[in-house]
Amino acid sequence: MARLIVPDVVSKQDLSSLSPNETVLAAAKLMTRRKIGALLILDDEKLVGILSERDIAGRLVAEEKAPGETRIAEIMTPKPETIGPKASVMDALQRMQEGGFRHLPVEEDSKIIGMVSIRDIYAAVREDLEEAVLEREAFISGSGMAGLP
Repeated sequence: MARLIVPDVVSKQDLSSLSPNETVLAAAKLMTRRKIGALLILDDEKLVGILSERDIAGRLVAEEKAPGETRIAEIMTPKPETIGPKASVMDALQRMQEGGFRHLPVEEDSKIIGMVSIRDIYAAVREDLEEAVLEREAFISGSGMAGLP
């Protein structure tokens, strides 16, 4: 069975977001406290960007900018791709692979309802594989193959 983003991967998330005008230091502290790798960047509840660990490493640290003085808007990834809640896990994986990113906001009716990460996708794919193995084992052991030499 093909797993869907909602409810199979994302359900009732406590989303973390900041304004693009906040500092990168505030973002890094929030990400550390919440143990997450990316933040939604919202302006009046509208998604305007995403800030990931990669953005911080590549656009702040590597460029020797001061985190307490740099605004999120300066280093975030603007206008990130989104995915709908009824998309399949494999659709999300393909979009992430093609786009080279590890986090994908989930949008429904122009509202962000979740965020899926590559770690979430991995867990869902792993569950599918485990279920497939169990089904095959049950089929083989109960398929009447016992009478074969």
